[in-house]
Amino acid sequence: MISIIDYGVGNIRSIRKAIEFVGGNAIVTNDFETIKNAEGIVLPGVGAFKPAMENLKPFVDLILNADVPVLGICLGMQLFATESEERGLHKGLNIIPGRVVRFPNSVGKIPHMGWNQIEIVRDHEVLDGIESGSYVYFVHSYHLVTEDMFVLTKTEYGIEFVSGVFKDNYIGFQFHPEKSGKVGLRIIENFVKMCKR
Repeated sequence: MISIIDYGVGNIRSIRKAIEFVGGNAIVTNDFETIKNAEGIVLPGVGAFKPAMENLKPFVDLILNADVPVLGICLGMQLFATESEERGLHKGLNIIPGRVVRFPNSVGKIPHMGWNQIEIVRDHEVLDGIESGSYVYFVHSYHLVTEDMFVLTKTEYGIEFVSGVFKDNYIGFQFHPEKSGKVGLRIIENFVKMCKR
């Protein structure tokens, strides 16, 4: 069973449906024991960094001590960072060393919204069967700046930015795999396979 953490900030229903569509079992929960005993954890997220971290406080130790695959999606990935500049400077989970920053006005329209390509810069089982140049769906105004050693995918939107990260059992995507058609479903299927091992 994969636990999707319900902390009041998230695109939860579509993630659960996507996991079930590819043959996984998922539950939306804020129960500590259920999360602790899960085969995998999904950290969703839509909205602003600071209130999301405040809502997430009861679950921080569970996330940091997880020994199963953990998938952060959109804001969920940004929460992996050391800190964020969104509406002030705020501390994150510090799983992925780095800072979340706003797109410069020079990129044009903000938020970055719609379909865009990912460049795969590192092999990882969560990307099995995914080709570099594949299109996925984004909605965000901020992006994570981190070291190359943590980067799975990059994307161009006026500037090159990090769209996928990993460290140990933690994986994060700035885009929404649950809204990214066949490509996104393949990524979710790969994550489900990782959780079943």
